[in-house]
Amino acid sequence: MIEAFLLGAVATASLTAALFFLRFWRETHDRFFLAFAVFFLIEAVNRVAVLFSPKPNEGSPWIYSIRMVGLLLILAAIISKNYGGARKI
Repeated sequence: MIEAFLLGAVATASLTAALFFLRFWRETHDRFFLAFAVFFLIEAVNRVAVLFSPKPNEGSPWIYSIRMVGLLLILAAIISKNYGGARKI
């Protein structure tokens, strides 16, 4: 029961962070903020998926792969920010 509560709290915090970064992206149109917003949205959906899975396991390859895609998105945004110039969406 406590695990479900904590997963819900983390999902809510991730969704709040996604909305926070999305607001900054709307103001600046910087891809970096958009990448963080998408990552935190993926993380929130990922936590809810773990919550409703029949055998919740954080080490599941599917759960880990989805999280890794989000982290690779942030890595791509960092590389783009450092080497891509000042391009904006």
